[in-house]
This record gives sequence, C-alpha cells and structure tokens, in this order.
Amino acid sequence: MAATILVADDHPAFRAALVLAVRGAAPDAAVVEAGTLAEAVAAARGAPGLVLVLLDLGLPGAQGVSGVAALRAECPDVPILVVSAADPGAAGPARALGAVGFVSKSAELADIESAIARALAGDPEPVAWPATELSMAETIGTLTPTERRVLSGVLRGQLNKQIAHELGISEATVKGHMTALMRKLGVHNRTQAVLAARALGLALPG
Repeated sequence: MAATILVADDHPAFRAALVLAVRGAAPDAAVVEAGTLAEAVAAARGAPGLVLVLLDLGLPGAQGVSGVAALRAECPDVPILVVSAADPGAAGPARALGAVGFVSKSAELADIESAIARALAGDPEPVAWPATELSMAETIGTLTPTERRVLSGVLRGQLNKQIAHELGISEATVKGHMTALMRKLGVHNRTQAVLAARALGLALPG
C-alpha cells in the first residue's frame, strides 16, 4: 500500500506549494488535500496508508489548536506537522496534543520540505514551548485519544448519551472517561473542564 500524506490548508495557492514540498520530500507518496477541518477529519478517516498530516491551524471549522486535537482523536498514530501562520505561541499546545513539529508559513519552501522529511523520518525540528502554557499543555497531552474525543463532545455541548452514541461506547464508559480526564485536568465538573480546555484554545465549533 502506497504511503499517503494529507495536506490540510484553506488557501489553494499555499496548499499547492505544500504539495510541491511533499513531492520533494516523498515523491512516491499519494497526496490527499483538504480545505476545512471537517474535510481533513473525513480524509484522515478514509485515507489508506496515512503516514503524515500537514495541518494549518487556521482551517475553517477550527479554533486555536482544536484541529490538532480532532485529527489526533481520529488518527492517534499518525504524525501531524503544523504549517501555520498562527502565533508561534500555539506551538506548545500543538506539540502537547501530539504535533511533531511547527513550521511557519513564512519559511522557505526548502525548509518546509526539510521539515516534512524529518517528520517522516521521526526526527522533526524541536519546538520551543511557551513557559506560560507549559503546565496545561503537558496536562492535555496526557489525555488518551478516547478522553480527547469525549472532551471534544463536551466542548460541543453534547450529553454523555450523545457522546456514547457517537463513539460507539456505553454511557457508563463515557462517564469513566469523564472522571479520568477531569482528574487529569484538576477540575471537578464539566463546566470547569470546558473552561480549562478553552484556556488552551481547544474550544470546538458546535
């Protein structure tokens, strides 16, 4: 099965540039493109042999680093390389949620190509984490993929029953995950969990 790389960016011209960078770093890989977070999640779910995601944090449908959270929940074992014009301060939270690197859109195409090659080789460029966000970022990073999905449902205002139906698990299991993630976040109820997540920029659209 051929390796597949997902390029998620809402600007067609820059997305085309990213595809060129992918071709330079991995000429034999298949490329799937997405212009919104919903398209990216759907593509990640259906792409065979997915080995890397190039993600713009500013995708329509995403807020803060919610795109990283959504894609990590969908494909937890696939590395995500953030290529974004977002404030570099988002690098820490993105890294905590599982992104393997953070590259500015102002970087030269050759540098982006190099970052792609490093990500594919498991040796991405180190990312500096903003000290003010480190503690919560580390905490969010300890959540399991299912806990992240449950938290995403809570952020969308879903009830435990709705989250259970969406994830195909029992309501009791959802409650168990809620208890675990609230303990990790150091909060005592759903409202506090939402506030803690939003403080890191994880608010997801309804």
